Amino acid sequence: MPSTIVTLKLNGTERELIARPSTTLLTALRDILGLMGAKRGCAQGGCGSCTVLLDGRPVASCLIPVVTIDGSAVETIEGLAEGDRLDDVQQAFVDLYATQCGFCTPGMIMSATALLNRKPDPTRQDVTEAICGNVCRCTGYEPIIAAVLAAAQRRRDAPLTNAEAEV
Repeated sequence: MPSTIVTLKLNGTERELIARPSTTLLTALRDILGLMGAKRGCAQGGCGSCTVLLDGRPVASCLIPVVTIDGSAVETIEGLAEGDRLDDVQQAFVDLYATQCGFCTPGMIMSATALLNRKPDPTRQDVTEAICGNVCRCTGYEPIIAAVLAAAQRRRDAPLTNAEAEV
C-alpha cells in the first residue's frame, strides 16, 4: 500500500507527515517528528511507556496505526510544559521523587494528566485505576500515586486566570 499524508494537531500545532500504513503513532512521533518523550517499551501495549493523549484519552501509541488518526489531536509529554515551567503533574513528580530510572515517567504523567483533566478531585482508587496500564519497575507506585494526588490538589488550589474567571 502507498504512503499517506497524515495531519495531526500535535501539542497544539498542526503537523503533517508521510507515513506507511504500518507506521505506528509511536514510530511517527519518535522517528519522523523527533519527539522522544514517549518510550518504546514492550511494543505490545502492555507497559504504558508509550502513552500519549489521543483526542484527550490515554492510548498506547505503539498500537495505533498513525494513518487511522488523521485529523486527530495528539498530546505528548513535550507539550505539557510551558517553556521552562513544568506543568503541575510534571512538577509534582519531581517534588515527590516519583521518578527513578524515568523510563515509565512520561507515560505515567500522560495517564495522570488525562485523569486530572476529566476528574479534578480523584480518589486514590481513581489514580490507581488510571495508571494501571503503566508499569514501573523502580518506585513501587506509592510516590507516583502521591504525586498525582498532589498535582490534583495544586490544580484545585491554583488561582483562576482572567479567562477562567470570566466563564
